[in-house]
Amino acid sequence: MALKSIAVLTSGGDAPGMNAAVRAVVRTGISYGMRVVGVLRGYNGLLNGDVMEMNLRSVSDIIHRGGTILYTARSPEFNTPEGVQKAADNCRKMGIDGVVVIGGDGSFRGARDLTNAGIPCIGIPGTIDNDIASSEYTIGFDTAMNTAVEMVDRLRDTMESHDRCSVVEVMGRRCGDLALQTGIAVGATSILVPEIPYDFQRDIIDRMTFTQKTGKKHFIIIVAEGVGGVDKLAKDIEQATGIETRATVLGHVQRGGSPTLRDRVVGSQMGAIAAKKLYEGYSNRVIVMRGGRIVDLDITEALNMKRVFDKELYDIALRISI
Repeated sequence: MALKSIAVLTSGGDAPGMNAAVRAVVRTGISYGMRVVGVLRGYNGLLNGDVMEMNLRSVSDIIHRGGTILYTARSPEFNTPEGVQKAADNCRKMGIDGVVVIGGDGSFRGARDLTNAGIPCIGIPGTIDNDIASSEYTIGFDTAMNTAVEMVDRLRDTMESHDRCSVVEVMGRRCGDLALQTGIAVGATSILVPEIPYDFQRDIIDRMTFTQKTGKKHFIIIVAEGVGGVDKLAKDIEQATGIETRATVLGHVQRGGSPTLRDRVVGSQMGAIAAKKLYEGYSNRVIVMRGGRIVDLDITEALNMKRVFDKELYDIALRISI
């Protein structure tokens, strides 16, 4: 049965491209004759009835903006059975027949729970870490990588001027994709990721010593947030090599900024497909990219998938970053 009224919310950490997805959900939903409401501050908005009516102009001039116009927040209350039931009851009171949820795995678990409570949900992967096993690409990843590359390129100017080593921490607690691809793009001497244990002497010092003998005088070490310890690592490198070494944590600057073309387009595709799926009566699905195509999977199936780190790309990085 086609739905008459849907909602859209963003949950978890913000990611560039979320606004593109929100815009696509709103305009696609309206094109199918549905009422669309925006839920403010994630699942908290469903618990508090904090929603706003959306129309075509509500999402004008947002596709180029970072963050999310709907705001986002964590919701401990929603993580309880009572919270889920309250959110579902509030949806019924507000006349919301289905919800598009944009966020990460935690947001998808919430969407599954809400579906089980009787409110059909469709998930869209939005996280800069690219750490959702079911999707080979998540909204925000491309922008975050480009931001990290730009920041490291700026650091390189100082490194070259002073013959220094720079240890740079990028985001990614459980997933090294951001570190790996950024490291390749900036020509890092070493790339440290949570998926692969590293040996300080072999993977950093020996590589620096080898490249030094070939004439290299400045070095970049990219470290994923999940590996951590960049301040100590910088001190250990300087002590072992005698090369002046500085640590830099890029932090949340990677989450901000105007989304790249890819994040705008992928966000738009996923948002449009999610709204269409709800209109057609689908529920408990997640919109993902697999094999370069946008497809939908059962949320439970998606959550049970195991992430596979791209070891082949990592090995390529080792061979060419010398």
